[in-house]
Amino acid sequence: MNKMETHSAKLSFQNSIRWLVPLAAILAFGAWMYLAPEGALGKLDAIGYAVCHRIDARSFQIDGRQLPLCARCTGEFYSAALTLIVLGIVSRKRSQFPPRGILAVLFLFFLAFGFDGVNSYVYLLKQTAPAGSFVDKIPALYTPNSVLRLFTGSGMGIALAAVLYPVINQTLWQTAEEKPALTWKILGGLVTAIVIINGLILTENPLALYPIAYLSALGTLALLIIVFSMVWVMLMKTDNTFTSLRQLTLPLLSGFTLALLLVLSIDLMRLHFTGTWSGFPGLNG
Repeated sequence: MNKMETHSAKLSFQNSIRWLVPLAAILAFGAWMYLAPEGALGKLDAIGYAVCHRIDARSFQIDGRQLPLCARCTGEFYSAALTLIVLGIVSRKRSQFPPRGILAVLFLFFLAFGFDGVNSYVYLLKQTAPAGSFVDKIPALYTPNSVLRLFTGSGMGIALAAVLYPVINQTLWQTAEEKPALTWKILGGLVTAIVIINGLILTENPLALYPIAYLSALGTLALLIIVFSMVWVMLMKTDNTFTSLRQLTLPLLSGFTLALLLVLSIDLMRLHFTGTWSGFPGLNG
């Protein structure tokens, strides 16, 4: 095959992709709308169901109805979404990782998330395991609670987004700004805002919980879309070629399709084995 034929085949493939990706996105969205539980919160439940255990006792409630994500995942994904939004507005195309001091703080957030998560898991095992089993010998350092879950999850969300954002800019833009995306000023503002929001969440007032239910679940989907979009960009070998947001339509549609397919696959597999859209049966601690 000569160069002209190769170029023609490449153009034909690219044109096919431009038609197939939007069609696949529509089909994936239609399948998700059809299979997910009824109602707006039901659709959000289907997103949370793919990434979270959704144990009722470990979730915040709106009039007796649990949020799409548990307390820890709610904190993690709403704060990650909020951090990405803030960095997108303030930092734009900045592509450098935070300075060492901020990275140390983010690492502490990660350690707190992991420590509280492990302790919470051990506590759950001790509650559900048969009496006299080896699990009884594993010490649970303290009784887990939703306050710690929410705050450690929120810290992890900041850390996750703070690392992901410069990676996005390094992958996409033809010309990126060689500055740290996260500064002490931005971090301080984010931490202050999230502490205030967490305080509102802990009141369990529906006026606070409804927006958080949407932000956390849609933030989960957005993170999946972003990751899959970057994977698509690298597979298509178009990294570092973009100059405007408008050019990202096809990668974002591809990421949207792949994210929904992943969510649907996990949902259907989990629903098959558990028979419920709620938390895993038998895990109520």
